Amino acid sequence: METKVDTMLQTEELPVSSDFIEEIVEQRVGPGILLLSPALQLMHMNRQAVELSGKIMRAQNGKVATGVLPKAVTELCDEIITELQVRTDAKDWEQVQIRRLVSTPNPPVLLRAFGFPDRGGAQRARILIIMEEVAQRKERGPEKARERFRLTAREHGVVLNLAKGHTNKEIANTLAITEQTVKEHIKHIMEKTRSTTRTGILARIFNS
Repeated sequence: METKVDTMLQTEELPVSSDFIEEIVEQRVGPGILLLSPALQLMHMNRQAVELSGKIMRAQNGKVATGVLPKAVTELCDEIITELQVRTDAKDWEQVQIRRLVSTPNPPVLLRAFGFPDRGGAQRARILIIMEEVAQRKERGPEKARERFRLTAREHGVVLNLAKGHTNKEIANTLAITEQTVKEHIKHIMEKTRSTTRTGILARIFNS
């Protein structure tokens, strides 16, 4: 079973590309923002976060529970809490985030989680969750990118799993190939899309 550290490293221990930032700025609807303590005490939640949380809960449970966070969000917080026990310096988090794509009625919701340790102790650390809808017009991104970048069927499958926030191990299990093969596919995809990170790949794909 894959450790949390492996999940973190394989999910997003990468520099954020300018292309990805441009994509976020391009979106018309502002992101939902959640700020929590390690005890999952809610410290801030903007209106968009309330709306997107409700959307996720309706998709997963068929109803909205007042005062309760979506399971997808709490699971993401649990991963950050685990990492905060290991990554205790702010610099450890400069290039780290965990991403999850939640299936909801169009468009799906992308969750990004960040940890902010505090020298005053673990309980003073903070967890930031950014929630964003993936623009409907970009849903065909992977299909268009397959033609534009001349991706093979297997590379296309890897891209689809990257978009879901899957780790190398999860992609390998889904596609019934080895982790080393997944790494080789990702390397080839980076070359074809002229990207240097996973984030860069997704930015190129969804902007194609």
